[in-house]
Amino acid sequence: MRVRMADLAALHGPLLPELQAAFQRVIQRGRYVLGPELEALEEALALRLGAAHAVGVASGTDALLLALGAAGVGPGGLVITTPYTFVSTAQAVTRLGATPVFVDVDPATLNLSPPAVRAWLDAHSELTPRVQAILPVHLFGRAADLPALEALAGPLGIPVIEDAAQALGAMDPAGRAAGSVGKLGCFSFFPTKNLGALGEAGLVATSDHEAAERVRRRRSHGGAPHRFDEIGGNHRLDELQAAALLTFLPHLERWNARRRAVAARYAEALGRSLTVPAEPAAPAVHVWHQYVVRVPGRDAVVAALAAAGVGTALYYPVPLHLQPCFQELGYRAGELPETERAAAETLALPIHPALSDEDVELVIAAVLAALEATA
Repeated sequence: MRVRMADLAALHGPLLPELQAAFQRVIQRGRYVLGPELEALEEALALRLGAAHAVGVASGTDALLLALGAAGVGPGGLVITTPYTFVSTAQAVTRLGATPVFVDVDPATLNLSPPAVRAWLDAHSELTPRVQAILPVHLFGRAADLPALEALAGPLGIPVIEDAAQALGAMDPAGRAAGSVGKLGCFSFFPTKNLGALGEAGLVATSDHEAAERVRRRRSHGGAPHRFDEIGGNHRLDELQAAALLTFLPHLERWNARRRAVAARYAEALGRSLTVPAEPAAPAVHVWHQYVVRVPGRDAVVAALAAAGVGTALYYPVPLHLQPCFQELGYRAGELPETERAAAETLALPIHPALSDEDVELVIAAVLAALEATA
């Protein structure tokens, strides 16, 4: 493959001396869990997000589980969320004994649609007391319309929990850091994220002191060292991953800037030939975790790009409401048309920060040639 969807070796290679120094620091200290590297990472990210607390955990999925649990999500409850995202968002809800309620997305942003949430609430007023959270996802690095969701949730006393796994550095339409606006925000540091670890890692951000303490307790079996007040688990972020993330964090702005530059070039070159994602109006900031275009007749274009040596990815070809693991919820094809249309048409192009200008131009040329060949 001439241009890959991700190239972590190229991204991390220049930082190898810094990583080696960080790992040597941890090894010489001999403390590998809940140590000073994690404390420093939590402090740095809390400051960056403008949150009172940042709690490092073992993965983005753990962040969702712990945040939703800390917000009181549990058996018998309902959580309104998007069907157009990775499965962990909704699986975290079901693992806590609650039920995900899938609501359609906005066709322009592909984020949870506030009008669709309003329509569901109006049509199911008898179920509103069971709604324990609204869980938007800041998809592909673009913040959801949090002001509109807050206006719906606030009067009903429903907390907003943000899945910001793809959106560290993004700003919402009001200029607030994604993941810092709702009751709790959940982040993933999976290696391919804008800020990625060298394995699994995640974080919960919140300014709710009680919720932060519940997350901290539950990440370590519900208490420590000898008193356990509630059921928890082993959800800790280890010191080596924290050290790696601390090494990468100073480079995040540069990496995100490169993603923005690539996105701008794609929009300029491809915007007349297919539907490209729009840059949001300031003060919102998109961090372009993925660059996702809409292509009718997608499969032929994917095959042509693969033949040209250009990697692509599909997010998400089977939406959550039609996944086998949620079939007992009773959703049927056609119920969420914007989601289903997006699932059939969207295609992600390479946008990682290790792309050279030559790589970007190769992708553009290959896309235009593929569109012409498959027209």
